[in-house]
Amino acid sequence: MSDHIFRAINSTLIYIERGDEYLMLHRTKKENDLNHDKWIGVGGKFERDESPEDCMLRETREETGLTLTRWRYRGLVTFVSDTWETEYMHLFTADAWTGEPKECDEGELAWIRKEALLSLPLWEGDKIFLRLLAEDAPFFSLKLQYEGDALVYAQLNGERLPIQKEAQA
Repeated sequence: MSDHIFRAINSTLIYIERGDEYLMLHRTKKENDLNHDKWIGVGGKFERDESPEDCMLRETREETGLTLTRWRYRGLVTFVSDTWETEYMHLFTADAWTGEPKECDEGELAWIRKEALLSLPLWEGDKIFLRLLAEDAPFFSLKLQYEGDALVYAQLNGERLPIQKEAQA
């Protein structure tokens, strides 16, 4: 038996829906942020003893001021990188909440039309799971492998996906 213990990060990512818009976070305020200047949903890392739902609700409250009242657990995304630790990201969408959005200390929050998302600075792999969300795909497992910022491998439910040419740019 190996003495090496594998450790990975567990996190959540939430896309809050309002009609044909998502509440997106433009990550501009944190130092040493691997998501710097990218647009993503809200979310973050698990704290001790949290379930994916516990983390999703806490992170949404902390980053937006909103308390989610209806959500769906949509998939598990495994990020593998030559630069960062492996991360298991639990992906959610939500379409009901209480409260009003507040200023976020990690970046600027903005309601963005879903059809405009792909024109924003996004991770290439995010485009894959945003498409799956738009298609209302059943619960999925997506593996994304990066070298630096370049997506080099993608696998959906155990099947390799072709990487688009723009993913190599």
